[in-house]
Amino acid sequence: MRMISTQEMRALEDNCGIPRIVLMENAGKTIYNILKEKFDLKDRRILIVPYHGNNGGDGFVAARYLADDTEVDVLFVGDDSKLKKEALANFKKIENNEKIQILSLEAVDFSDYDIIIDAIFGTGIDGKIKDPLATLITNLGKSKTYKVCVDVPSGINPDTGEKANVFFEPDLIITMHDIKKGLEGYKDKTIIADIGIKTMPPK
Repeated sequence: MRMISTQEMRALEDNCGIPRIVLMENAGKTIYNILKEKFDLKDRRILIVPYHGNNGGDGFVAARYLADDTEVDVLFVGDDSKLKKEALANFKKIENNEKIQILSLEAVDFSDYDIIIDAIFGTGIDGKIKDPLATLITNLGKSKTYKVCVDVPSGINPDTGEKANVFFEPDLIITMHDIKKGLEGYKDKTIIADIGIKTMPPK
């Protein structure tokens, strides 16, 4: 099984010739397709927890597709002023979507959901996680709900596997293009999502 570093992954994204907005759309749609294949989504309640990085953007896209099949709530724990243009474009697509509820932290009971999707930190995790995100990740971890991670579990270093002061322990990881090197211990829980990037053979 091929493993990839975050540096290699970023280089692939930058040089694949596919606009980042298209890669994000592909990622979110593939998350939906994998979950649809794995579960009967009808009457499932799904909570997506995005932050303001590109990982959160993938979560916004997934929310849009999932909402056509079942009830979807989004707990956006980031700052919309910090969203990059691709993630912001996808946030705006769900902001006024009648099928999607965007909730505040105070309004969420994690036990109400069948599936929770962690789209907080992707490959950008670095150092200690501070409150309120640290408490949020701890509380998500206590939930008995089925837990899915987008690309990398929040709080786990994608290159080394080192765990931060808090981390999200998944039932399933949907990782983009290739498994990140730090997730070797999770490979039995990981499904690789094809987002359209073709890896060039070595010269």
